[in-house]
Formats: sequence, structure tokens, C-alpha cells
Amino acid sequence: MERLMITGQVPLRGEVEVHGAKNSSLPLLAAAVLCRGQTVLHNCPDLSDVSAACEILSYLGCRVEREGRTVIIDTEGLCRHSVPDSLMREMRSSIVFLGAIAARMGQAELSFPGGCELGPRPIDLHLSALRKLGLQIEEQHGGLLCRSEGRMRGTQLTLSFPSVGATENILLAAATARGRTVLNNAAREPEITDLADFLNDCGAKISGAGEGVIVIDGVETLTGCEHRVIPDRIVAATFLSCAACTGGDVRVRKVEPAHLAGVLPIFEEMGCRLECGADSVRLRAPERLRAVRDVRTMPYPGFPTDAQAPVMAAAALAEGTSVFVENIFESRYKHAAELRRMGAQIKLEGRVALVEGVPKLYGAEVFCTDLRGGAALVAAGLAAEGTTVLRDIHHIDRGYERIEEALRPLGARIVREQD
Repeated sequence: MERLMITGQVPLRGEVEVHGAKNSSLPLLAAAVLCRGQTVLHNCPDLSDVSAACEILSYLGCRVEREGRTVIIDTEGLCRHSVPDSLMREMRSSIVFLGAIAARMGQAELSFPGGCELGPRPIDLHLSALRKLGLQIEEQHGGLLCRSEGRMRGTQLTLSFPSVGATENILLAAATARGRTVLNNAAREPEITDLADFLNDCGAKISGAGEGVIVIDGVETLTGCEHRVIPDRIVAATFLSCAACTGGDVRVRKVEPAHLAGVLPIFEEMGCRLECGADSVRLRAPERLRAVRDVRTMPYPGFPTDAQAPVMAAAALAEGTSVFVENIFESRYKHAAELRRMGAQIKLEGRVALVEGVPKLYGAEVFCTDLRGGAALVAAGLAAEGTTVLRDIHHIDRGYERIEEALRPLGARIVREQD
């Protein structure tokens, strides 16, 4: 086990680069299953979740190689349609392999996914949509036994909630289905657009990605291509939160500012000055942050649930009371108890968190509760007086590529140690 040792109260200054998006890389790796020949993904981050997805591909019979931030997948040896429980439990988004494996192999056997415990994240929307596309699904002893008679069939689909995962599974399953699929109330996240762009470059016929209605005209086969993963907007939001917490001046580079449209107004409301370039965002924090009246997590283009925890760390130091409303996941305030160990004043009432800002946080021994909660504790530790010992950091490694190495050039006093 490893831990992070963080000595705080150093304003972060300088420039930091954002790596490729975890939430885009995982469905892209699953999409490679659909493609004949070789797929090359550039800007694919070195994360434990990405490694887990690559292990799934290798188990299925694909040849997978990594060269820096480039991952090469060759599906010539694809021979299995099942994923063992041990691999499925490595990450919650492993369910995205269902649509791809079933479409390519005509059958799939998967267990229910694992990952961070964020409360119920039902896959009912995935299964209902795939059944309407013609996939026969039997739920048996915690597993899914799936089979289709030939290619799946295009149809009209409407999601009751714009689920990112369900939208991805539908795109993967419908890309090679017979006929046209029309998906209403689709998720609009940039990661959906990135997946559709990749599939189109492989020969798919998908239009409307990034909007509420996506049309997929199925094709018989797809062929692998080269593709560059979009920047990780949540990592960018985390770095901005770290700068805001410490009263810093940081330029976040290799990012798409438009993808942060739901986050940047919150930092401005806190009193931060922002400068957006073509591929960068600079944040200059005030001497004391101001509270934010209302932060509501919403599907894109609203404020992202993944940014809630890091921004809450900044709000814990702001003057006044901030209100957070979590509309996506039921159990996404586990980090609040750890922030309270550092002196934060946070009251929870169901989906609402009331954060009464304090002048100072204090170093403490705290534990990562989940991926984004861990990032919030890093931000808080950078601002706190004294030393913070952060344990269970394997959660952070799921979505941040060696976070301590990214932050140290900004002046952060943060080191990784064996626990």
C-alpha cells in the first residue's frame, strides 16, 4: 500500500498539462473490440482503470501494447466472449464492454461491474436498450448471459435519463446492427462525441452525437483506425480546484475550455480570475475565496458530478456558506467526513451539503473514499496547515496519472511513500 504525504499552505504557481480523459479512454478501448485489424489510441493515460480495460482486452484474445501514452490493440486473435468476475470488479465502467462484445461475437457473458461505491448505479437502462436492439439477456447469479440471433436490429430508443454509460453501450451495439437506430434523450458529454468520432473514423455512420438525439445507421463491419483521446476535463477541474484552494496562479494546458463550461462559472463566483486560451485555462485565486450560492450536479453541459468533490474542498475554505446538491449519485458525499477531520464545516441533509467556509484547514490522517473524493483531499491537503497523510490512494490512481508528479512542478510539497 502507498500513501501521499502533503505539506500544505504553498500557493501553486506555474503550468500543468492535462492527460487524456479516463471516461473517454475506457469506451474507446471497448470499441476496439468491434474493429477488424489494429486500433491505435494516442493520449491514452496510464491509469489503473485503463490497465484493467487492457487486461479485459487481452483476456478476450486481443494483442495489446502500450508505448508511452499510445495503446495499440489488434483484434485478430479475438476468441472469447466472456469476461471473468475478477476483471469486471476492477472498475464500474466495465459494463461498457457488453455492447461491444455482444455485437462482435453474437454473445457475451459478464458479471456485474465493481469500482467506487457511489450508491446505486443501475444498469437497467443498458439492459433494456440492448434487449430492444434484439439482444437476449438472462440475469443469472450475479451475471449476464447474452445472445443475439445474428446481427442486432436497429430500433427507436428513448432513455428515461441521459445516462452516459447506456448511451455508450447503445452506440457500440447499434454501430453494426441491421438498419437505423434513433436514440432519444442521449447523453451529451464530450466523451460521447469522442466515441462517435472514433466509430465514424472506423466506418460507422453516426450523426447527432453531442446532442439529445443520435442517429446510428448500422454497417456490416468496422475497421480499426488511429485516434487521439480528448483531454480529461475532470482532471483539469481538479487542478483548478487545487489552485483555488491554495490561493495560487496556475495555467492548465492541453485542455478544451469549452468542455469546462459548467465548471468555470463556479470558480468565477468564488472570486477567481480566469483567462481561457485556445487550449488552456489560467486561474488566479483571490486572497480568500467567496462562497457559491448553489452548485447542482447535472448531466452535461451542467456542472459535472465528478467535479463536485474537488470544488467542495475549495468551498470549505471560502467566506460564507456554499450549497451543493448532488443530483446524479446518492452516495457521493463520503469525502465530507474526511474533510471534516481537517476542520471543514460540512452538514449533510440527503442530497444537499451545506459547506460553511472556515479560514483554515489542518493536516490530518485521512482516507480516500473514492476517486474524486481522493482528489478533493489532495486539494484540501495542499491548502491545509501542517502535514496531511492520505491513505488508500489506489482510488486516485484510477483517474489521475501520478498526481504528485503533476503537482510538484507547481510548488506542491507532495510525495508518494510506501505505507
